[in-house]
Amino acid sequence: MQTVIHRRTCLRGLGASLGLPLLEAMGWADGTKLKSAYKPPVRLGFMYMPHGVIMDQFWPKSPESFLKSPPPALRSLRPVLEQCLMVKGISGVPIAPFGSAPHALELSTWLTATLPDAAKRNQIHIAISADQIFANYHGSLTALPSLELATMPQTHKENQEGLNEGYYSHCSFRSPTQAMPAEINPRSVLKRLFGKTNLGGPSAATDPLDRQMLDLVIGGAKDLRRKLPHADQQKLDEYLDSVRSVERRIAAIEQRQKEAALEKSGLAPSKRKASDSPPIEIKIPEGDKRSEYMQIMCDLTVLAFQTDTTRVSTYIGSTPNGVSYPELGFSDTHHGPTHHNNEAEKVRKVAAITQFNIDQFAYMVKKMASLREGDGTLLDNCIMMWGSGLEDGNKHTRENLPFIIAGKGGGSLQTGRFIDSVKGNQGDLLSTLLSCSGVPLDRPIGIATKEIKEMMRS
Repeated sequence: MQTVIHRRTCLRGLGASLGLPLLEAMGWADGTKLKSAYKPPVRLGFMYMPHGVIMDQFWPKSPESFLKSPPPALRSLRPVLEQCLMVKGISGVPIAPFGSAPHALELSTWLTATLPDAAKRNQIHIAISADQIFANYHGSLTALPSLELATMPQTHKENQEGLNEGYYSHCSFRSPTQAMPAEINPRSVLKRLFGKTNLGGPSAATDPLDRQMLDLVIGGAKDLRRKLPHADQQKLDEYLDSVRSVERRIAAIEQRQKEAALEKSGLAPSKRKASDSPPIEIKIPEGDKRSEYMQIMCDLTVLAFQTDTTRVSTYIGSTPNGVSYPELGFSDTHHGPTHHNNEAEKVRKVAAITQFNIDQFAYMVKKMASLREGDGTLLDNCIMMWGSGLEDGNKHTRENLPFIIAGKGGGSLQTGRFIDSVKGNQGDLLSTLLSCSGVPLDRPIGIATKEIKEMMRS
């Protein structure tokens, strides 16, 4: 008879535990046999890039060309385009009376579809965001109601229209007056994915990412593995390899950062030849390998969803005005080239930045597509949205917000399509995604007036 283990089974060590991915042997166990097959939950994720896109390199030329010859910006998504959906014609929130505050509002309105209160400009007073509406409905079922990640510290300061500085760098709002801080340290995120056990004494205070602790927790998989069918053994092995890989990559970044800092301060001998370039001091998140940092954060999102630690996440890839991309071979900050006035070199740089950010999103969703879950893949049970709060950074337009949906939402979305003739707004889009992820709505989200039925599977 097949062994039945509960969906909430964890691997445990001294003072720490590690959630497991969905295994075939899991169900809502009754002690004797599997009940009905477990249907994986739908997860909802958002990944953000500021300043808009180069439109003719982002939007497909036609619905027919979407799968066969996608535009340059989508090149890295080609293996999973059948599981993607693009919709043109979704407008952002009109920003009057804040006409001189496009960058304060591009991120803060992205998941709220609402303008700040004009009478309380210097305070946070906007609306609860879509991810937190999801968390309020589904969050009690998981260890973390929601997960908020960012690449940069949320400290950008600029006085556009006298608006509170929090609007520049936050997209998640627990309530109209409370912005949700995002975590930028991948090691801190990995710690959050380890649940402390309730053991008393000194062991309860042990760092759950101490190498010996991780060895003990993962070592506990050996006993569990013997009880599992072959397919589950393979899935467990893949999952544990992923955990190890993320931990090693985080440690490698930290070690390079430490060595560069010591050498720079003269406290450690140089390992370089005199003719070598000086070492680049890796500063998370502004390091020379920004893609490596972003991919670790994407991996952590995958792990959080795979283990059902949370079912909703946001990842602010960068915030308005503040980031450069040395990995692309130029030092310009993102914002400067977006005011390109059609100058070819600036257009090239903006296009390269856009493709770079979509490449990181593609890295994440392709990994989700490779992980089996239930009768399909993890991506089948997710709704992942990449997008920006501006259409065109050159003119700050918001008529056709760029976004990409990946994942079928448990069968609620009809993917593999580009729909080029929809009329709707950001609130309509968010309402549709929440509905497809199983959240009943009793009121519109921001400026919403409807759900976008064309996106849904009939």
